Amino acid sequence: MTDAPLRPAPQPTRDSAFFWEGCQRGVLLGQRCRQCETFRFPPRPMCPACQSLDPEIVELSGRATLYSWAKPVHPPLPMFPPGNLIALVELEEGGIRMLSNLCGVAEEAIETGMPLEVFFVATASDGAVHQFRPQARPGGKA
Repeated sequence: MTDAPLRPAPQPTRDSAFFWEGCQRGVLLGQRCRQCETFRFPPRPMCPACQSLDPEIVELSGRATLYSWAKPVHPPLPMFPPGNLIALVELEEGGIRMLSNLCGVAEEAIETGMPLEVFFVATASDGAVHQFRPQARPGGKA
């Protein structure tokens, strides 16, 4: 058992509450316009493409590719493990890029464009956040 505190819980807004509730259930959810089917991220009331105010919440695949990454060095934060990696991922569903953590891969093995999959970790206050790791290959190996 570790003495490290849990990472802080997300602070949902009216527009993002569905996303964080999905994370608590272990499901990655997105917002798509019912009119033009453009994905919106971050979630917001109006479609940036057609200005519709009619969104729908859809379950996303959780598959992504690594677009970019960074390793924060200073100052260390107690709620994140040593070697914490930040990733900008591009989801399989076009048009969605999000920041997350990259886990389960050594720095020297990281490659831009590598296939990733989502998983979820607990936060304080019984919340959960999304993280990404290399996709498992057939046979169960990453």
